[in-house]
Amino acid sequence: MVARPSSQSGWKSEMTNVRLAMQAGQYLAANEAIERIEAEHYTDEEAMLGIGECRTHLGQHVLAERACRAALKVAPNSTRAAYALASVLVATGDIDEADTLYSRVIAESPRDWDAWTNRSTLRTATPERNHVSAIQQALRAAGNNPDAAVALGYALAKEFEDLGEFDAAFTHLANAAQIRRSRMAYKVDADVRTMAAIADAFCVKRLAKTPLTVDEKGPIFVLGLPRSGTTLVDRILASHADITSLGELQDFPLALMQTNSDVSDKTSLINNSAQMDHAHLGSEYLRRIKGLSVAPGFVIDKAPLNFLYIGLIALALPNARIVHVRRGAMDSSYAMFKSLFRMGYPFSYSLTDLAAYRIAYADLMAHWRHALPNRMVEIDYERLVRNPEDETRRTLNELGISWDEACLSPHRNASPVATASAVQVRAPIHDRSVGLWRKYEQHLAPLAAALTAANISLETGGT
Repeated sequence: MVARPSSQSGWKSEMTNVRLAMQAGQYLAANEAIERIEAEHYTDEEAMLGIGECRTHLGQHVLAERACRAALKVAPNSTRAAYALASVLVATGDIDEADTLYSRVIAESPRDWDAWTNRSTLRTATPERNHVSAIQQALRAAGNNPDAAVALGYALAKEFEDLGEFDAAFTHLANAAQIRRSRMAYKVDADVRTMAAIADAFCVKRLAKTPLTVDEKGPIFVLGLPRSGTTLVDRILASHADITSLGELQDFPLALMQTNSDVSDKTSLINNSAQMDHAHLGSEYLRRIKGLSVAPGFVIDKAPLNFLYIGLIALALPNARIVHVRRGAMDSSYAMFKSLFRMGYPFSYSLTDLAAYRIAYADLMAHWRHALPNRMVEIDYERLVRNPEDETRRTLNELGISWDEACLSPHRNASPVATASAVQVRAPIHDRSVGLWRKYEQHLAPLAAALTAANISLETGGT
């Protein structure tokens, strides 16, 4: 239980306890404390914004919107509250109001660089309606500010791409990505070694007797590389009457670390995880997600990088269903490269890093296929968007789940979505993104050469 402070002025300490409870997967206790703080401090802007942040992390976007609206009501001139509300509204689907709020933040606080980037993602720029001149002016005014160069560079790249100015788009994108990458102490070789170590630890022999009880209702893991179509698949499946999406959870890796709390380094964690009490890990994961949903049917965990844990998932959760979404290597790599992620995915800011990571991912997925035959349902993004009904029927059939016509209209699913694809998945299924990388073929030639040398298919998701 989250301890309650002795005075109302102690809500900040209680909020700290809320965040600790969330990290430990004590979501019911965290919710109780959040409700107390909200009831007692609804006229405190900072408290309401803190609640909005916590609600967002819990996937409670409608309640997060309520808290952010309360903050803006208390402080109507606060650009911080306006920005927070706009960000929540993107998830809940109110793009018009989000656009208005981001524009207000930019007008009143033009050095809030993230607002420029976020606004650019909300709509397709047209010759009649775009922000190119304003972004260029802001970029000149910012001088050598690296934060501005990154945020405004991505914003310009997005709008130039919409306008069909592909060379200009890539110039700004490459410059912004290089600056972003230069500020990271990231080595892709470490991730490559980690994936190889995972394959060694979870060898074919170790996984040979993996239990399987998918006749029972269990979690559905939708995984793959970011920007590979995992959000679209999540929305399609979550449109089913018997399936609820919990969003991009961190609960499986957090449960793993919690059950291996005495391990301090990554290599030991990998080796320990292969030999640990897997039933205990599965129970801890299920305990955590139970506090996130009371839905009686299936629940989806859509964290893309759970592909790293497929062997562990199979051992710890015999009733889990695993859906791997794959997409053509060039389209998916370019989609990652052009995304300014809020956190994570440090390999996405360099074409060299992207190639190395994509090759290591392909090797690991090939290992999982060999070690766990028939354990995954695999979906090719290109086939899905070109023939959604057949692919969705096949997927549900392989998952052992009945057909639901609503799965063909994921854009009508009103539930919130908080990923980099939040705006795109509000539209009907389309194939306009297939082959987009060809617009940048000359610029992406080094990436294509590296992938080709590793026998990675450039156009389809097969690995």
